[in-house]
Amino acid sequence: MKRKRTARGGVLIPACLLTCLLISLLMGEVVAGEGDTGGDFQQWLQSLRAEAEAEGISQRTLASALDGLQPLPRVIELDRRQPEFTETFWNYLDKRVTPSRIQQGRRLLKRHQALLERIERRYGVPPRYLVAFWGLETNFGRYLGSFPTVAALATLAHDRRRSAFFRKQVMAALRIIDEGHISAAAMKGSWAGAIGQLQFLPSTFLRHARDGDGDGRKDVWHDLDDVFASGGSYLRDLGWRYGQRWGRAVRLPSDFDWSLASLDTKKPLAHWRRLGVRRADGSPLPTADLNGAIVLPQGHEGPAFLVYDNFEVILKWNRSIHYALAVGHLADRLVGAPPLRLGRGADNRRLDRSQALELQRLLNRLGFDAGEPDGIPGSRTRDAVRAYQKSVGLPADGYPSHNVLEHLRRHVDRKAAQHRG
Repeated sequence: MKRKRTARGGVLIPACLLTCLLISLLMGEVVAGEGDTGGDFQQWLQSLRAEAEAEGISQRTLASALDGLQPLPRVIELDRRQPEFTETFWNYLDKRVTPSRIQQGRRLLKRHQALLERIERRYGVPPRYLVAFWGLETNFGRYLGSFPTVAALATLAHDRRRSAFFRKQVMAALRIIDEGHISAAAMKGSWAGAIGQLQFLPSTFLRHARDGDGDGRKDVWHDLDDVFASGGSYLRDLGWRYGQRWGRAVRLPSDFDWSLASLDTKKPLAHWRRLGVRRADGSPLPTADLNGAIVLPQGHEGPAFLVYDNFEVILKWNRSIHYALAVGHLADRLVGAPPLRLGRGADNRRLDRSQALELQRLLNRLGFDAGEPDGIPGSRTRDAVRAYQKSVGLPADGYPSHNVLEHLRRHVDRKAAQHRG
């Protein structure tokens, strides 16, 4: 019998949880409190079974996956939970790119060098990136999640807020079982239905998972041949550019126009060099024919990054700038890059949800459209912050910080005093 490759490490909450929350945010469907769970679960389950049978799922699979299935209240509880704080970049990074994770990642990079180099030749993704994703998603396979996948997905699909999205995922999970890649009883993952050592959603598995060792199964839970082949396949399909790095930390000139710091503002490296942007160590930027964008994850006081096309590929995996920067930085650290040092003096206070709500309401009150206040500062809030900063002569970095909130409070108080006078 073929021996499977496995690895161990410490506990990590998988990044897929953030992915599923972001899906909710993008769809405008994060709701606090009780939700409509869509009526009788068993009646709903019968309609799901009929749909799956019509799509060719075998009776054996339907019996093993759906007989006796009950909703999981804990899944609904976790899905309803909103973040208490808006995490700062430094807090996010320091919790994930730790000395122990870097050390363990380097050992695993060396241990699986031959396999990873074979994957690189086939899919064009360098080993350090696959190991970085592996480390951030499940701490190198240590934490895959313990929720029964079909039950978790069925619970979310029964909830009417995102029924169509998660019903698709249930059907995909049933297809994975029916194809023989794993049994229904053994299929476990996150509360939001992400599976395997790279935490794919079932629909992602069906499109991008690969049988790396040719044994007829795509075992992304236990077999690292399959895990890394699937990760390489997925990144290639998302548009990974071989031979190009994700980006780099940079040093910005004192007179930098902060309004240029946006993923939407892509310029050739020659343009950034002319503006005085340099590598973090002070040396000139390379002369490569690349376009890049400046990212400020913690405002103008924090670190600055010049990011390229592969950074946006990482964002397609998980729509979080913090996550994408952590993947890129961890990948660099695995091959000897130094720690990030610039921007360590930034204000590292987190906005709690009530403060974020107040910031959004104050922006709206002053005529800067932050959208419906929800306590989650997304792109619309950041655009409103940037517009406000420009209007009052602050560095227009778009970062929703405590300093901005305090400035808004003073601004509103002054206007109220003038009105009373």
